[in-house]
Amino acid sequence: MWLPRISSTAVTALLLAQTFLLLFLISRPGPSPPACSEERVHVLVLSSWRSGSSFVGQLFSQHPDVFYLMEPAWHVWTTLWRGSATALHMAVRDLVRSVFLCDMDVFDAYMPQNRNLSAFFKWEVSRALCSPPACSAFPRGAISKENACRTLCTRQPFSLAQEACRSYSHVVLKEVRFFNLQVLYPLLSDPALNLRIVHLVRDPRAVLRSREAAAKALARDNGIVLGTNGTWVEADPGLRVVREVCRSHVRIAEAATLKPPPFLRGRYRLVRFEDLAREPLAEIRALYAFTGLSLTPQLEAWIYNITHGSGPGARREAFKTSSRNALNVSQAWRHTLPFTKIRRVQELCTGALQLLGYRPVYSEDEQHDLTLDLVLPRGLNSFSWASSTASHPRH
Repeated sequence: MWLPRISSTAVTALLLAQTFLLLFLISRPGPSPPACSEERVHVLVLSSWRSGSSFVGQLFSQHPDVFYLMEPAWHVWTTLWRGSATALHMAVRDLVRSVFLCDMDVFDAYMPQNRNLSAFFKWEVSRALCSPPACSAFPRGAISKENACRTLCTRQPFSLAQEACRSYSHVVLKEVRFFNLQVLYPLLSDPALNLRIVHLVRDPRAVLRSREAAAKALARDNGIVLGTNGTWVEADPGLRVVREVCRSHVRIAEAATLKPPPFLRGRYRLVRFEDLAREPLAEIRALYAFTGLSLTPQLEAWIYNITHGSGPGARREAFKTSSRNALNVSQAWRHTLPFTKIRRVQELCTGALQLLGYRPVYSEDEQHDLTLDLVLPRGLNSFSWASSTASHPRH
């Protein structure tokens, strides 16, 4: 069969034409991607029992842009109560990740199959579970009240929690069941999450005083912290749990500030409860800025009311966020805790006091002298405070 001869010049021209055509097709702008909603922000309030974390949780819960759950890992610990805190870290972390992604099926392992919204631990403190689309007890932008929510929303379907979660720009979880920061590194480097960590601490002497008011309620958790294989621990004369709490705060703060991994930069903020008590609005504005939220006039009025009540609160309010004088709450231990216990806490928590900026007292006179400020100004101790204006790189 005869084929026409094609000159090398023609072949070269043909190849050039094909190349230009290919480059033209590649360089053509494709269809614009569909507009997507702003990236959801995930916030973990990381603290320990009796440190003011319920109060901080409510600062987030009442915000109209926040879906909030209080201690979802409570369900892990109550189901696997023979485990130790360290052994349960992975299960807690996996549950937290799923909730951040609004995947509530993770609770199948820890709850009855037929369940309502009220199956969540302390569900009624979540404004998002008391507002549409979860429930209509309160308008979405209103301040919710626990009693009314409990009355009107108890039997709402559990599936509405997932729908509600997906309708908010921020998902905030409060947890007291992490004892080091490294277990959270997979979440911080997870491309599906946009995580901020708020590390809330409190003077260990105040923590002890508050724990004594709630000793029975903490007995099971104490056993898990101490690894007793299921034995509840109500009395803790050796203050072993307080010592472990202090150690955990030191581990977390040092990991975040001494040699933090790159993915943690700008995504960790340490907050002292005492600073919140003294300057609540200023501290809360900074906290909101760190997490991408703004303070509304309604929230500002509510915060003022709950931080300027009378007295430190009654024993029956140990797990409630009610109107109290926040400064009195932060100083209550100086009136009621025996000096022998104070001295023992200071011995067990020396590192935490120094790192977090709390001054020891060396006599009963110093303990009762309220003109002696025991909360050191930021910057005088060795701790490097995270900036609320730091950038938040994604990975």
